[in-house]
Amino acid sequence: MNGTRRIVAALAGAAAAAAVSVTGAGAAPSAGSTAFVPVTPGPVATTHAQAAGYAEDHPGAAPAGSNDFGCVPSPDHPRPVVLAHGTDSNSYSDWAAVAPLLADAGWCVFALDYGKADGADEYGTGDIRVSAAQLGGFVERVRADTGADTVDLVGYSQGATVARYYVNRLGGSAVVDRWVGVASPSYGGTFYGLGAAAAAAPGATDAVEDFFSVALAQQLQGSDLLTELNTPVDTVPGVRYTTIGSRVDEVIQPSTNVALRGPGAVNLMIQDLCPPDQTGHFNMVYDPFSLTVIRHALDPERYAPGECVPVRLGTGIPELIIESNS
Repeated sequence: MNGTRRIVAALAGAAAAAAVSVTGAGAAPSAGSTAFVPVTPGPVATTHAQAAGYAEDHPGAAPAGSNDFGCVPSPDHPRPVVLAHGTDSNSYSDWAAVAPLLADAGWCVFALDYGKADGADEYGTGDIRVSAAQLGGFVERVRADTGADTVDLVGYSQGATVARYYVNRLGGSAVVDRWVGVASPSYGGTFYGLGAAAAAAPGATDAVEDFFSVALAQQLQGSDLLTELNTPVDTVPGVRYTTIGSRVDEVIQPSTNVALRGPGAVNLMIQDLCPPDQTGHFNMVYDPFSLTVIRHALDPERYAPGECVPVRLGTGIPELIIESNS
């Protein structure tokens, strides 16, 4: 099961984890993971299901407009944008709409497939600390090839945490100007309370790791990884932080867990900016209004959020489920 589609199934996984911890589980996950730089461009996608399906049929595809290592940053957009995808996914599946939007606006855009755990089928499954180091190495390549002193980072879901770990804990603050977290599990998700219940059961966190991934377990509310990252403060000086969340996020509850609490953080909610837009976690990187908010977060003086139009609750989820079973 590819990318974001599998995380839909993981909503139920936390509930099963408590039972799994009693009955036993599979082998412990390996600590190793790999990264990959995709260079063969795929088409622009307009839905998450469309992108996920293309990614499954074309492994290693890059989002349109990304990973041109000959790109020269313009005076209007002097900092390249580096994109970090979500859990059990890849750069094409999550960024096939965002990357071309930013490239068309004049940014040099780059995207990495990171954190493919040993034995896993998908990226975004390995230890987030290791993934953050992989992202850091990629940032250094982008800086070397483009000649840029600094970059901006945009992370979606787990990718926001990977990017923030790099910034806050691995020295990335020296070369990152803006960090933008889209549907960021800044303080973790409870999976409608099921994750919190499972985490309270002996061995349940290990069960989540065994049956899903280390990365998924690290995104549960109260995880050791998030406690480490957010203590004593969740931001560091010199970096401009923006979170973009949804009050109807299907993964992160309460939705306030998206927000950062440290000095200088700007926390945006789609429904505060556009009340009839009920886009959630899985649709956010393909919702036209949300895409313009991402662009706004990267350059708020140049770009305002776009036209507000109604979006139905649950948009995109049925299509992802159908795609996962096709």
